[in-house]
Amino acid sequence: MQQTISNTLTQLSETLQQLTPEQYVQPVASLLNATIGQHVRHIVELYIQLNKGYATGVINYDQREREILYETNLAIVNELLLQLPFLLNKPDKPLQLELNYSESPDLMLPVASNYYRELAYNLEHTIHHMALIRIGIHEIAPIAIPANFGIAHSTIQYRATCVQ
Repeated sequence: MQQTISNTLTQLSETLQQLTPEQYVQPVASLLNATIGQHVRHIVELYIQLNKGYATGVINYDQREREILYETNLAIVNELLLQLPFLLNKPDKPLQLELNYSESPDLMLPVASNYYRELAYNLEHTIHHMALIRIGIHEIAPIAIPANFGIAHSTIQYRATCVQ
């Protein structure tokens, strides 16, 4: 799975490298005026939060730091996308995920999880946001996007069986 994450983040990085810094921060109407950079920041920050949580044994994605540089500086985020797989190459271990779906900020719901399950979640989350990024890129930049960019691996496998 870690190799798949590395390949996915490399694909994202290589696609982003075709954008200008201005396109990276341009509001996109079809994304409710969000930017490509905001979606990339969100992807990166969840991986960073998982990495931090690995050390403590507790992950709370809602408590991640929102780093404006990741959504505004294309060079910094591209470097980070290529470094993340090295940070994530860790053995599986039990973790506790903290969630809050109530109106009270102090009411945490603890959920048993593990590192590999959280990596899988982050990978699927990345692909979901890449699908949105793909829509945004089509609106603002005439660049080449890989055919499988933002498409779930299960969909790619299913489509391959339909061709035969």
